Amino acid sequence: MNSEEWVKYLAETADDKKAQDLVMLKMQGISIIADYFIICHGDSGKQVQAISMALRKAAEEKGLTIHRMEGYDQARWVLIDFGDVVAHVFHKDERDYYQLEKLWGDAPLYTLEKKPM
Repeated sequence: MNSEEWVKYLAETADDKKAQDLVMLKMQGISIIADYFIICHGDSGKQVQAISMALRKAAEEKGLTIHRMEGYDQARWVLIDFGDVVAHVFHKDERDYYQLEKLWGDAPLYTLEKKPM
């Protein structure tokens, strides 16, 4: 799969776990960190962990390398680095505080339902 297919697959996995306000940012040409960011949140620590673990398991099942996963135990901001795709799974309070979408405001923003917004 290419990075566009991976980001959609991982976003659908997070959506299946009821991730809230899920967006994908196309980072190509904006950042060397990754081609795409997935940003979403859960309403509780347990939900943040469930979304994060589902992403990890889905990646492992498809043979996608997980370079790093941080923040799982605290369940406030879990960062999962899949290489070309980086997932940010926030607790709602942290997402409201950090506002990554605004920080990377020049990146095209996608949802599962729509093309760029």
